[in-house]
Amino acid sequence: QVQLEESGGGLVQAGGSLRLSCAASGRTFSRYGMGWFRQAPGKEREFVARISRVTGTTYYADSVKGRFTMSRDNAKNTVYLQMDSLKPEDTAVYYCAAKSDGSSSYPEDYNYWGQGTQVTVSS
Repeated sequence: QVQLEESGGGLVQAGGSLRLSCAASGRTFSRYGMGWFRQAPGKEREFVARISRVTGTTYYADSVKGRFTMSRDNAKNTVYLQMDSLKPEDTAVYYCAAKSDGSSSYPEDYNYWGQGTQVTVSS
């Protein structure tokens, strides 16, 4: 069982930066692949980034590649999403998720979800 809690969302102007954190409970955090997803009003939840559990290899959606950076600190049971050069179209609720075997770009593959944190980018 893993419980996830996101933080770090807020209101920022276009071109600005935010750093999201996702703190996980439990002592087996390093066994989980982790992902960040987002959902804008009226849209489906979409993949943003993911990180593997062992090598820390990261994968990004094309829409955020080069602007967002995902990382994990297994000692702190935390994953991060550094978001730079933010655009109004990045406005959404951002969720972190944990997958017990590997990571995936598909939300239906994840076992555990946080409650989400709102990111609003003004133009």
